[in-house]
Amino acid sequence: MKRLLLLTLLPFCASAQEWPAPVKAIEKQGITIIKSFPGPNGMTGYLGKYQEMGVTIYVTPDGKHAISGYLYDDKGVNLSEKLIQKELYEPAGREMWQRLEKAKWISDGKADAPRKIYVFADPFCPYCRQFWQQARPWVESGKVELRTVLVGVIKPESPAYAAAILKAKDPAKAWHDYEQSGGKTAPALPASVPAEQAKAVNMNQKLMDELGANVTPAIYYMNDDNVLQQVVGLPDEEKLNLMMGK
Repeated sequence: MKRLLLLTLLPFCASAQEWPAPVKAIEKQGITIIKSFPGPNGMTGYLGKYQEMGVTIYVTPDGKHAISGYLYDDKGVNLSEKLIQKELYEPAGREMWQRLEKAKWISDGKADAPRKIYVFADPFCPYCRQFWQQARPWVESGKVELRTVLVGVIKPESPAYAAAILKAKDPAKAWHDYEQSGGKTAPALPASVPAEQAKAVNMNQKLMDELGANVTPAIYYMNDDNVLQQVVGLPDEEKLNLMMGK
């Protein structure tokens, strides 16, 4: 999963206390300090971010020196990465998941399906259509609810077609029929793109950009550890089975 843009979504608030001099010096290099935490052997750790990536800093017991980088234990376990994952990336992923839940999406499958999968799709995207076909066994068996977030990125007319599908009397049926027909049953385009649906498509596009995806399909799901996962492009068989919960 791409992490660069996810960290911009969290409201980081560094403590008002004074950091040690070495940490303050590192801050001037563009690192935002988020919190302190106990380190090994009398050291104090500091969690921060730099260019939207998590970083850790360890200050010596005398408070005069700081080491920036990963900390490993005697078994080779990257303790810094575990901390960054838990404190930064996982909360950012949960925040983004909540935003996905509030987006304008089309449901495909049972609402009580144990697995929810979001996919950003363009009406003219052949790989989106192929993914839709791949997902049929899981969707139709009630194991997965596929939530399609329509965007318009491939052709100039893509946003209008996406808005027209959202404007349909039954958007879920319109999208299902469109994908099942191989794109041959597109709803008639209105003389002008309806404002409400056009806004929804634009907001979907903004959300996709914030997630760091620039192609469709862009697929998001929570794994068994409740960590947000991203798959950009058509998934291979291994990734498909993993995301579907097989």
